[in-house]
Amino acid sequence: MSIEAADMKTLAAERPIDRAADSGWTLQWTPVVAGAFVACAVSSILITFGATVGLGVSSAAPTWRDASVALALLSGIYLILQALISFSCGGYFAGRCRVPYEAGVTEQSEQRDGLHGVASWALAVIVGAALAALVGASLTRHTTLTPPSTTEPSIISSEIDHLFRAARRPPNIDLAPLRAEAGRVLVTSSSHSGVSADDRTYLVQLVTATTGLAGADAERRVDSVISESKRAISHTRASSIILAFSVATALLLGAVAAWAGAEAGGRHRDGMPLSDWMLHSNRLVRRNRWRRSPAPMP
Repeated sequence: MSIEAADMKTLAAERPIDRAADSGWTLQWTPVVAGAFVACAVSSILITFGATVGLGVSSAAPTWRDASVALALLSGIYLILQALISFSCGGYFAGRCRVPYEAGVTEQSEQRDGLHGVASWALAVIVGAALAALVGASLTRHTTLTPPSTTEPSIISSEIDHLFRAARRPPNIDLAPLRAEAGRVLVTSSSHSGVSADDRTYLVQLVTATTGLAGADAERRVDSVISESKRAISHTRASSIILAFSVATALLLGAVAAWAGAEAGGRHRDGMPLSDWMLHSNRLVRRNRWRRSPAPMP
């Protein structure tokens, strides 16, 4: 065996095998994908749990509109908290699983761990948006196939039921087109001008023809349904605003949590202590342990 071959084997043996070569700000996609999957899994569990206990900003049930504003705000806060937990877990896995670079490249280790955490956050957001789009497309497929003339607004379906409620109704009458038309008229109740006088008169005529109510009773019912529809639409609009703001805030804070989690994972990987701000939450635990320590025997 030549001397050069022996020297090459010696150098290969001395070089660490668990460190990646430094190639600038490149990404290692294995920890990024693993962190994104962990974030999606934890987020799915927490969102399912929140929906089970009633922490949902919106729901398909008509009774969800009776919820208070405090419950809607609590649901938004829970959405933000679950994003912090899920994205921090995903970032921790991304930083913990990342192969460190060569031993001489350590001054930017935390920044590179944070970069992998943010990359896992971005991938998790893309995956979640794709899944939400698929679910939304499957739910609205039936609506797109139905002609618009026979489709009524779902947010005021109970109000439309109240509008056409009757003890007796002529047989073989199709209320679907009438309900859809009345729904489109009631949607205008949330505008600045409200339902016009002509539309109100037309609704009174529909109620009189389909339910048999007298003119005064039909007018009272129409006015009541218009007021209820305006309140329902306003509640739906407020819930949509809270949901959109909560989702945007959760995603922005999720990026910060993913960066911090990736830095913590990188420090655990390298055997380094956590930063002071990460250890702040453990001071009370350490203090309680010190207080519970047994006294020495004489």
